[in-house]
Amino acid sequence: LIPSLPYCSSKRLKSIVFSFIPILTWLPSYPIKKYLLGDVISGISTGVMQLPQGLAYAMLAAVPPVYGLYSSFYPVFLYTFFGTSRHISIGTFAVISLMIGGVVVREAPDAMFDITAGNDTDVTVLQARTEARDAMRVKIAAGVTLLAGLIQFCLGLLRFGFVAIYLTEPLVRGFTTAASVHVLLSQLKYLFGIKTSRFSGPFSAIYSVVALGSNIKTTNVAALIVGVICIILLVAVKEINDRFKQKLPVPIPVEIIVVIISTGASYGLNLSDTYGVDIDSVAIAIVGFSMSISMAKIFAIKHGYKVSGNQELIALGLCNCAGSFFHTFAVTCSMSRSLVQEAQEGKHRYFTD
Repeated sequence: LIPSLPYCSSKRLKSIVFSFIPILTWLPSYPIKKYLLGDVISGISTGVMQLPQGLAYAMLAAVPPVYGLYSSFYPVFLYTFFGTSRHISIGTFAVISLMIGGVVVREAPDAMFDITAGNDTDVTVLQARTEARDAMRVKIAAGVTLLAGLIQFCLGLLRFGFVAIYLTEPLVRGFTTAASVHVLLSQLKYLFGIKTSRFSGPFSAIYSVVALGSNIKTTNVAALIVGVICIILLVAVKEINDRFKQKLPVPIPVEIIVVIISTGASYGLNLSDTYGVDIDSVAIAIVGFSMSISMAKIFAIKHGYKVSGNQELIALGLCNCAGSFFHTFAVTCSMSRSLVQEAQEGKHRYFTD
């Protein structure tokens, strides 16, 4: 007897295509009049946050800042078509950037290019060596990103998204809280304007805090004042948005306001010149997916919809694979941008990346 062939029809093919490209499912029924305004405001706020974060996280990844902008665009565009979460913001993230930076600095240290030797006083020679180092680091970051993306994509095809079932709500909240603390500690040196050595591996966050304390006397007062003012403004307006959310037509986009004011103040007061204010693949694949699915599940539970762990793996894999050809480094969900994106207009169903 001839074995029966798997059932195939146009309806089944359509179902497979729609499950692989989720945008085909929701875009035709998108309520433009009801959700467009909130989505535009949310998208602008998140995009404005994406720019400075991309520049800053590129420094954590030990690559030139412009590559943070690349990582904030190409992968984000792809996730719009293949992702299943309606609220998370894909792009650069501190933890993943630190992991990429650890690999990059290990494989292409300054000593390899004789940058720290200090034997040459010729600025041209030093600049050429720095450019060679940066070019090598970009290649390493792109290679690691491509491999991480391939791992994520293959795991998605093999239906390994089931591991998301074991990410219970207490575990997810604990993971996101720990990641928040890690991000906070990694950014303290920028808040205080202190330059310290990079640390990687276990207890790197603790070593960073110790180094910060040892150099606390070199705190850049101007950078600290700007940072504290921005934090106070962000917290204050967030409380106003929460208290008067029933009366406000849309939440106050404080993130945009802070970025515009701080950038304008830095340029107008010439803070940069006057005060010196500085405006491995498997692990990365797993941590990136864990971060993304964790935040996606939190928002899905809150807003009453479902996300697919398998499709999220495929989406992240495609984002990282395709992005690596544009010299991006690995991306995942950003907690801060996702929270802002969700808070800007929580009643809306879809948000722009």
